[in-house]
Amino acid sequence: MIDFAKFVKYSKPGPRYTSYPTAPEFSESFTKEDLKNYFKNQDSKRNLSLYFHLPFCRSACYFCGCNTIFTSKEDKKTRYIDYIKRELDILKNHLDTSRVVSQMHFGGGTPTFFSPAQLKDLISKIKEVFPNFSSDAEISCEIDPRYFTKEHMDVLKDGGCNRVSFGVQDLDETVQKTIHRIQPFELTKNVIKIAREAGINSINTDLIYGLPHQTKESFQDTLEKMLTLSPDRFAVFNYAHVPWLMKTMRKFDESTFPTPHEKLEMLKSTIDFFTSNGYKMVGMDHFAKPEDELFKAIEKGELHRNFQGYTTKGGADLIGIGVTSIGNGVDYYAQNFKNLEEWENAIDKGELPVFKGYKLSDDDILRQYVIMELMSNFSLNIKKVEDEFKIVFKDYFADALNALKEFEDAELLKIFEDKIEVYQTGTMLIRNICMPFDAYLNNIPEEKRRFSKTI
Repeated sequence: MIDFAKFVKYSKPGPRYTSYPTAPEFSESFTKEDLKNYFKNQDSKRNLSLYFHLPFCRSACYFCGCNTIFTSKEDKKTRYIDYIKRELDILKNHLDTSRVVSQMHFGGGTPTFFSPAQLKDLISKIKEVFPNFSSDAEISCEIDPRYFTKEHMDVLKDGGCNRVSFGVQDLDETVQKTIHRIQPFELTKNVIKIAREAGINSINTDLIYGLPHQTKESFQDTLEKMLTLSPDRFAVFNYAHVPWLMKTMRKFDESTFPTPHEKLEMLKSTIDFFTSNGYKMVGMDHFAKPEDELFKAIEKGELHRNFQGYTTKGGADLIGIGVTSIGNGVDYYAQNFKNLEEWENAIDKGELPVFKGYKLSDDDILRQYVIMELMSNFSLNIKKVEDEFKIVFKDYFADALNALKEFEDAELLKIFEDKIEVYQTGTMLIRNICMPFDAYLNNIPEEKRRFSKTI
């Protein structure tokens, strides 16, 4: 029996580690000229991963932490697609777009809030600029079931889409009203049916625990209903409450949130529920069926993590396209302007719309590897790190290993001579376990860390 009361002390602000160094370290001293140089010097044999940010939504979901723009105007969406196409033309001048594309993802906002015709126009332009998609490229789209039709699915499928992710969050009526997202179960059931009938064999659904008015019992009811739809993957996220960043989150009465103890109970029962129903926990917050490629990747220790979550497509340079999009290569991160007008102005000048970024040092690359291995595979091959980076691990990371002792004493992980192994209970605190390896975090007093809480 797990004593969750002991775990509550670990509920502290901490990164989700979709990148390392994390986004707060990005700086405006990184310019479009820096990105041009990185593009010019990139290994042309490395694959490309494309991310398109389609930011529009009709109305706000109060829990959402994404960069979104609320509109009901069709001309705004048409204008945005036109600017994306122009950004692609600018990219063509600086990037070798004949390189193989192994992954493409449409994120939002709500990509399917754009019309099927608009999406078709965009996909056509992408294929013109990037003509070489690999035969096994992963092409995926985030979908709000409230804005999705068979026509959308047909366009996506014709464009090579082979994976979709439906946002569900929670099926409880009280929770849905509070988070400003009414989405009946039947609606979700119908859109999954549309995707299955189109031959999509990789369907993910997003759920969130820790929302206002949620209980362990109400969330269990959501899990049981969703299981009847048999998605190939579930992503079950810990609600990130960051009201200083997202004004809509200030609408919540914080006294209605589950306590950290209750959230841990929810997470534990979620892990037990899915693992007893044939899914395997993958990374920090995903569950996959045994035949899913994520499942196979973790079995081989080959799972990777990027801004879109967990993936099997490692070793690719990520190109972020659209307002706020983030891209990265072996030793840099680059983010586009967050402000729509500034992004458009840069494109009007024929420039890469770079707002800020980060150049990684050798120490950054080493720590990035360690953190991403732990976040993805819940284990770290110490000998492999030593061979690859020419270090003595126990000397280089003496402080981190010392900080991990309390997790070892709590039987959340085991530090061996040649590896670190995180136990299943420890996976619930994987962000905390990674934090001692974060050189930047340790320079920020805990009360000044502007991250969501780990629990």
